[in-house]
Amino acid sequence: MVPIIKPHALLSLGQKQNLVLVDVRTGPDARLKYNAAHLKGALYVDLEQDLANKNASPADGGRHPLPGINRFSSLLGQLGIAPESHVVVYDDKYGANAAARFWWMLRAAGHTQVQVMDGGYQAAVAVGVPTGAAAETPAARAPYPFEAWHLPTADINQTANAARAAASLVIDVRAPERFRGEKEPIDLVAGHIPGAVNIPFTTNLDASGFFVPPGQLYTRYRKALCNRKAEDVVVHCGSGVTACHTMLAMDYAGLGIPQLYVGSWSEWSRNERPVATGIEVP
Repeated sequence: MVPIIKPHALLSLGQKQNLVLVDVRTGPDARLKYNAAHLKGALYVDLEQDLANKNASPADGGRHPLPGINRFSSLLGQLGIAPESHVVVYDDKYGANAAARFWWMLRAAGHTQVQVMDGGYQAAVAVGVPTGAAAETPAARAPYPFEAWHLPTADINQTANAARAAASLVIDVRAPERFRGEKEPIDLVAGHIPGAVNIPFTTNLDASGFFVPPGQLYTRYRKALCNRKAEDVVVHCGSGVTACHTMLAMDYAGLGIPQLYVGSWSEWSRNERPVATGIEVP
């Protein structure tokens, strides 16, 4: 299944029986925004509470480490997601925030029928996808059947090794000024992993906030990868969330899904690891 769905295509799905629509907008007022208006039928999922294990120390897994498998499988069951479900997920950050993270986690759970709304909530509203404020009741099911993450991840040591190896590539998707070490608004240390290259996730989008065509993404990332395969690439961000946007873009381009460094810069910067500043060209 193509991992991106256009807003008008959601309209054509109508009342598809096995459709599960998920709202993962983030921020301190996200739940209030959902309660005020959401795409009709959408179920709310909280990045901080549902898609991460916030009890862990940032030095051991970063700011958004993955939740336990049993916990996530239970969440999917509570949402009514089964192996035959067609899941469409959206946020209001053009898919660049929790929507991409939820997509990656579902794919890592072995679920293939999942798509991210291109352009996000605002784009869906703009084309007339119905909205509502009523409470939504999921058709709860048994926990989703999976016992291990099916997509590759890299830990801090594997990421360090990949950054040093010519056969591998580490991509940092944060803003250029954070990568260069000019500013760091969230984590403890400014800079980047030595050997990593900066390809901001925002370059996956056009000026309107939609994904650029998959052919353009393919050309851009093939050039950066220099004939490396997706399995030889590690992608990270600040806390393992927006990195998933680049993984989504690479899958959309037909390049496959690379390794995710879940701990990302939030873990690296808290472990006395080497730090580089300035520019490193892919």
